[in-house]
Amino acid sequence: MPLGKETVVGIVGAGAMGAGIAQLAASRGHKVLLADAAPAALERARDGHAKALTREVEKGRLTRADADAIIARITCVDGTTAVALRAFAGCGLVIEAIVEDLGAKQALFRGLEAHLAKDAVLATNTASRSVAAIAGACAKPERVIGIHFFNPAPVMPLVEIIPAITTAPDVTAASRTLVDGWGKRTVMATDTPGFIVNRVARPFYGEALRIQEERLADVATIDWAMREIGGFRMGPFELMDFIGNDVNFAVTSSVFEAMFYDPRYKPSLMQRRLVEAGLLGRKSRRGYYDYRDGAVPPEPTKDQALGRVIVDRIVAMLINEAVEAVQLRIASPEDIETAMTKGVNYPKGLLAWGDELGAGSVLATLEALQSEYGEDRYRPSPLLRRTARSGGRLLT
Repeated sequence: MPLGKETVVGIVGAGAMGAGIAQLAASRGHKVLLADAAPAALERARDGHAKALTREVEKGRLTRADADAIIARITCVDGTTAVALRAFAGCGLVIEAIVEDLGAKQALFRGLEAHLAKDAVLATNTASRSVAAIAGACAKPERVIGIHFFNPAPVMPLVEIIPAITTAPDVTAASRTLVDGWGKRTVMATDTPGFIVNRVARPFYGEALRIQEERLADVATIDWAMREIGGFRMGPFELMDFIGNDVNFAVTSSVFEAMFYDPRYKPSLMQRRLVEAGLLGRKSRRGYYDYRDGAVPPEPTKDQALGRVIVDRIVAMLINEAVEAVQLRIASPEDIETAMTKGVNYPKGLLAWGDELGAGSVLATLEALQSEYGEDRYRPSPLLRRTARSGGRLLT
């Protein structure tokens, strides 16, 4: 299953993610076909490529000729109908980056199979859907794999490689080798809800929302604490506004449902109300913060003691989630550390952070929360308990 520089790469979905993957593949020398059902999306993608590559030229990272060559390697395909998909017949790899709807993804893959060569690879960029379920709709599920990029794809270094239980080993190996060759840092994840990053990171948002809902601290104070005391680049509410509350809520809801409604992943009613009201964050100019002209940013309460309580609570939940990922063999400890530092820019790996604090201290924080709330949401991972009892280390 060789995938090389001569491989024609198809991308279906010309939103921010699909357009970014197309630019990345073209910059690595591939001929690229980029399709979308909406002509306006293709036009935005073209404009985005032109602007992004012009910035690279202005910064001296590319020559004008190189930038023009990258753009020339991208051909847009108008539509995703059965007729339009015929254009993908020569592709050795097609990456799907459409809406996070299982039925839509399955239908697309069935449509693509009718035109692709038998050894072509079909990849999904899904952030939360089952790769096995997508592959299950295909006549050749062994050639389907998850290749999950992070936005913006040309810039973010991490890519999660997710083979389904039906994925052929040579497809996994070829896909990882190709993406490594694109200059990305790949990690291997099992096909579980949220994979590594979107599973382990859930408490960063969920526990911050719980703290705000309890009125323990307001949005600005929680963000201040996580930045200034916790060392995170962005606070959870800033980041949710940047991602989009609709996107963040959809991923949380998807993971919650896929995890059989485990209370650890329970979505926030407050976030649901913001989505229902159309307060999606930066893209709608209102979310947890007001981005309209003349809006005055709220001032945080810069109380170090309160800030430490906030950070300890959220970080303990994050560490516990990372430990549980090790316990369930979702990924290797090393790949979990890489995923959280390279994929979401955490200030340090969560397992190393747990060793720095001490497994016993993290366990005590979780047990205190579980005792106070009486909720399974705060249950400690069995591996965390064992490590605390033995006095061992989480990252070994």
